[in-house]
Amino acid sequence: MRVIARSAIREFLNSNSSYADSKEALEAWYQHTLKADWSTPAELKEQFKSASILQDGRVVFNIVGNKYRLVVWINYAYRVVYIRFIGTHEEYDKIDAQAI
Repeated sequence: MRVIARSAIREFLNSNSSYADSKEALEAWYQHTLKADWSTPAELKEQFKSASILQDGRVVFNIVGNKYRLVVWINYAYRVVYIRFIGTHEEYDKIDAQAI
């Protein structure tokens, strides 16, 4: 899969020093996703059992035991993953993951 944009991860990590505990988990997610070849949400769920599949290609990943949330939009046909949101669980509760 191709991930757009890794800079979103860097920006998140640099935005607040307290987010440093997510660095390893986000890097692991990024590296795993680069090597993945998901053509359906079911294939993604096989690898990320705790991921929440939303409508229209949206997926929510739990990071650091659900302390953080990562929302992406996936174009399965083109094998592209677009990072739409990274934040704490509290910040996630304030957004509409389907619309972001």
